[in-house]
Amino acid sequence: MASDSYLGNPLIKKSNVAINFTAEQIQEYVKCAKDPVYFIQNYVKIVNIDLGLVTFKLYPYQQSIVESACDNRFVICKMPRQCGKTTTIVGVILWHTLFNENYNVAILAHKAAQSREILSRIQFAYEHLPKWLQQGVVEWNKGNIELENGSKILASATSSSAIRGGSFNMIYLDEFAFVPNNLQEQFFASVYPTISSGSTSKVLITSTPNGLNLFYKLWADSQDNKNDYHGIDVHWSDTPGRDEKWKLETIRNTSEQQFRVEYGCEFLGSSNTLIDPAKLQTLVFTYPIKTVPYFGSDLKVYTAPVKGNKYIITVDVAQGAGLDYSICQVIDITSVPYKQVATYKNNIIHTLVFPDVIRNIGIYYNEALILVEINDIGKQVVDSLHYDLEYEGILTVDKSIAAGQKLTGGFGTRTQMGVRTTTQVKRIGCSNLKTLIESDKLLVCDFDTINELFRFVSVRNTFQAEDGNDDLVMGLVLFSWLINQPYFKDMSENDVHKVLVEAAMEDDLLPFIVDEGYISYGNEPIDVSPDQFDPFLAN
Repeated sequence: MASDSYLGNPLIKKSNVAINFTAEQIQEYVKCAKDPVYFIQNYVKIVNIDLGLVTFKLYPYQQSIVESACDNRFVICKMPRQCGKTTTIVGVILWHTLFNENYNVAILAHKAAQSREILSRIQFAYEHLPKWLQQGVVEWNKGNIELENGSKILASATSSSAIRGGSFNMIYLDEFAFVPNNLQEQFFASVYPTISSGSTSKVLITSTPNGLNLFYKLWADSQDNKNDYHGIDVHWSDTPGRDEKWKLETIRNTSEQQFRVEYGCEFLGSSNTLIDPAKLQTLVFTYPIKTVPYFGSDLKVYTAPVKGNKYIITVDVAQGAGLDYSICQVIDITSVPYKQVATYKNNIIHTLVFPDVIRNIGIYYNEALILVEINDIGKQVVDSLHYDLEYEGILTVDKSIAAGQKLTGGFGTRTQMGVRTTTQVKRIGCSNLKTLIESDKLLVCDFDTINELFRFVSVRNTFQAEDGNDDLVMGLVLFSWLINQPYFKDMSENDVHKVLVEAAMEDDLLPFIVDEGYISYGNEPIDVSPDQFDPFLAN
């Protein structure tokens, strides 16, 4: 009856409409409430491109997703393109909201239009349910649904403020790998307290891989049992009709790399990255042995300082306005391969405070040598580090040499503390960094750094972040420029020029030009072990 319809839509009933159930309907309702797979395969309708409106029959991997979403709080699915992901999620969300009171679901996607498209499919499936299975509708629009049992579904873009202040029983993240890196991190920092406030709240994530980002980290950790996510890996051949012939045809009409990412679900980055994509695939991140909170961020320690070892810290300074990051890269230069041993990144730290952080990290790592980038406000930081904190291991540059900046010993009228990242400095640093990493002469273990390397790409005549930040990579670029200086081998006891040339020859590359210059080296590193001294924990 029209009077029973919601706003004149004869396919959905309004709230507070009585239903006289038959005995058979009651039995069916109970079956559906107990078994989501039964409910979906008997009552959820979808549009088949060939057959039109049909009942949704789940493939085995789709059934696995449905069951996992009901049995686990945290589920992450790595899936190829066009494999029925959205229709599966429609069934999952529909079942949870129909057969649970006051069940709130948030659908979040890269763009609001994408999440609303998923909501529209839920509405389509809802409209084709028999009236005795429907809950009465209280609100029904493009952005949200509210049912008379108190359940709600919200569609929004993935952002740090998307569901702030709300209380949700399920959060669904669609194509999460394609959300910009900075938004992924901000979202989890903002939203996870909402999730963890309950003991049954669920997170369901589905995506095709898109380089190395937070989705990759969550997936990798799920496979190593380092988080609570139940991982489901869907292969392209799991979808009926996809065989080797289909694969070859798809590759012929697209490309090998596109197939590997979109259907093979490989975590490849851009094809024009500084580091060869094949090498990037072999980089493995590790977890720090400890993280030390310091001025709103963490010092991530991957290897504690070793008595007698020598370290260099490269520093990139930002404004502290929540955009770019102020960073420290700590590298063990005692022997080849060089090793990344610690990182620090913070996008809100004030330049008046950052020198204290640098000094403490430097002291902790055997009074490490420090190279500060001074293009912008870095000069303020390095001046404070030298004059106020009297740190002696600051590297200086002769700024009067026409051919380019050269590290030089001591202080004088022609020298400056720190280095400016000129076109030449960046070119040499990028070239050397490529050789060092691809020949395993520099070992990188920090997830955030590897993440940035996946998106550090060629843009016109330089390399920069494809999206997000590249501050940690630029710290490695500065280090790679530094080791090109002839006197670096005097303090590291390694002939770096020989290392670079040999690595280049192994890879059939031209050897890089080595600039002449000097390097200042303050006091010999003092013997400090973590047990003897930890400036971060001293207070």
